[in-house]
Amino acid sequence: MVAAGAALADEVGLAHLTMGLLAERVGVRTPSLYKHVGGLDDLNRRIAALALSQAADAVGGAAQGYAGRDALVAAASAFRAFVLEHPGRYAATIGVEPTGPDDPMAAAAQRLLGAFSAVLRGYDIAEPDVDHALRMLRSLCHGFATLQVANGFQWSADIDESFDWLIAFADRGLRAVEPGR
Repeated sequence: MVAAGAALADEVGLAHLTMGLLAERVGVRTPSLYKHVGGLDDLNRRIAALALSQAADAVGGAAQGYAGRDALVAAASAFRAFVLEHPGRYAATIGVEPTGPDDPMAAAAQRLLGAFSAVLRGYDIAEPDVDHALRMLRSLCHGFATLQVANGFQWSADIDESFDWLIAFADRGLRAVEPGR
């Protein structure tokens, strides 16, 4: 049920996902869905956990075996591709907090964070600065991908070239961080 909801969210947008629409898609009556999920909020949380897990797999798999700029390019590109391919399910991850350490969303978010943390190990970043570097990477990757999904780049420059420029800029910045700053 969650996979069908995630696919539907990608197709129609998370804001347009309803229990009625999902029931229609899977060929059941709406009340039957409540045997599987507790309602739309529960479905959205489960979609968020699925999306975070899938993004973690994509980013971690892409960056595996690489270091430094190569790992950064692979991870950022995989994240961008995931958001572009799955905009509805990715939207479910924004602004939702895990309910506790046992929440599947918490574990999936930690895996995604771990994948980006592994990328940062290829740079000489002091431990106190790792959180800042992770937030910078998330802001860059999230911002670029969500703007692209929303058709926010409507001027003439090639979007892929802009993405490459952004990643090169981030790489230079990460290399310039003074250890123990």
